[in-house]
Amino acid sequence: MEMKIAQKMVLAALAMSGAAYAQTPAPAGAPAAQPDYTLSYNVGVVSDYRYRGISQSRLKPALQGGIDFAHKSGFYLGTWGSTIKWIKDAGATKGSFELDLYGGYKGEIAKDFTYDVGYLRYQYVNNKLGNVPGLVNANTDELYGALTYGMFTAKYSHSLSNLFGNPNSKGSGYLDLSANVDMGNGWSIVPHIGHQKVRHLSVASYTDYSLTVGKDMGSGFSLSAAVVGTDAERSFYFTPAGKFAGRTGLVVGAKYSF
Repeated sequence: MEMKIAQKMVLAALAMSGAAYAQTPAPAGAPAAQPDYTLSYNVGVVSDYRYRGISQSRLKPALQGGIDFAHKSGFYLGTWGSTIKWIKDAGATKGSFELDLYGGYKGEIAKDFTYDVGYLRYQYVNNKLGNVPGLVNANTDELYGALTYGMFTAKYSHSLSNLFGNPNSKGSGYLDLSANVDMGNGWSIVPHIGHQKVRHLSVASYTDYSLTVGKDMGSGFSLSAAVVGTDAERSFYFTPAGKFAGRTGLVVGAKYSF
């Protein structure tokens, strides 16, 4: 019940801020006026929810969805959610849903050279991870900054709190390098490599990598397939069945945006 209430509050707040904006039609022949803002939604399913290479769903499927508000000035807000299993797998009695809340600003430095800075809150609704010996509450706060030149993006995220339930891990960081290669006809290829450093817990630090192929099917529907893997410590990242949560595997997904 708490999870549903939290979701409804976030959705209602964004819906109110995104009420329809009426505009005077542009004169015939004139370029269409840019709307002051856009409000978009997405829902999807994946065969395995991998975050920074580590399975959040016990190597099993997850349901996901989000809402994004973007102003023409560059300011944006959003929320995104997914079903998860890792918190209960760690021994907590509650914690089956992740709700991310974020906001930031995007701008242009020069032609084809942009930046993106913002804040992200990982809210694990009603989680009880802090009751598990050796762990703390899973909720995490990060600041991030990214630079994009053409198809290439470099991003760094810095935790302002303990990171995903690891005690004394405030100040941890994640560096992410990726490229978005447009292959034409709705096809894209995205290679990625990242490194997660967990402060004061070297056994939890690792490098992850992926190669994603995406296909825009039109009408807001898209498909993806990714090979994902890590060099994470097997004795630290594992499922209750003893499977390695950062193992190399194929992840497929489908998403509808509207």
